[in-house]
Amino acid sequence: MRRESQNLSDSTQSDLPGGGALARGIAVLRAFTVERPALSARELMAITGLAKPTLFRLTGTLCELGLLRHDDAGGWFTPAPGVACLAAPFLARASVRQLAFGPMQALAERLRAQVALSLGQGFNLVFIELAQAKECVTVRPSMGGPLSLSRTASGRAYLNALPAEQRRAYLDELRLADSTLAARLEERLLEAREDLEKRGFCVSYGELIEHFHGVAVPLKPADASGEIYVFSCAVPSFELQPDQLLNDVGPRLVTLARGVEAALGAPPSFAADSDPQVHGLSPIKAGARREIASAAAG
Repeated sequence: MRRESQNLSDSTQSDLPGGGALARGIAVLRAFTVERPALSARELMAITGLAKPTLFRLTGTLCELGLLRHDDAGGWFTPAPGVACLAAPFLARASVRQLAFGPMQALAERLRAQVALSLGQGFNLVFIELAQAKECVTVRPSMGGPLSLSRTASGRAYLNALPAEQRRAYLDELRLADSTLAARLEERLLEAREDLEKRGFCVSYGELIEHFHGVAVPLKPADASGEIYVFSCAVPSFELQPDQLLNDVGPRLVTLARGVEAALGAPPSFAADSDPQVHGLSPIKAGARREIASAAAG
């Protein structure tokens, strides 16, 4: 099975560690996605692999706990507000969101673009913050929505920021499912790594959404959580001048990311990032939100 980030929620009962009640309950909650926010009991059984009695016992408990809601008229299950309560502590500790949003919005407005912040762990990469200029007409991804690891600059930046053994494990698993795609991705990852080492960002030219080009910069926090953030910027091709993506958009995003990284006390992710003169930009003092914003948008 192809291990794009969106596939990781499709666990079956046999995939669950220990097969315990908690793991089965989480599998039920993970069955819901942005694309399928409401599911019937039959659909939940198909996705999770759970038997009917087990599923109804679990959904009953989840409804009692305020994590699931059942529409008696339509027969649909949907996530309840209690799920958001569980996510609140995680979002609160993700201080990079609060630090980065102002500069992200300033950069989006300057470039008439969409600037996103994603968070990944393992083979999962999801949106956690988004800034978009009003002139930028494109799909607004939902918070918590998954990103493709193979067809986006963000995905390739993230894979290159992973430890080598994890990156190889991803490619090995992808190779079992689609050897052609794996070979192509391996080549693109080498190109992206060269770009990251040389420029501090990697690029994508209309791979996921036609006529939208993008750049991405990985960011590693100072803690040992294993979580990796990725900043990205997608710009309509008609808004770009020749070479602007490489000579202007990318360096501005690197400046934003390195400023946030310094404010968090994290070391640069790639060698090129340690020298701000590589990008022709001035250094940013750690912890200065106003300077991060002005450097990205000025």
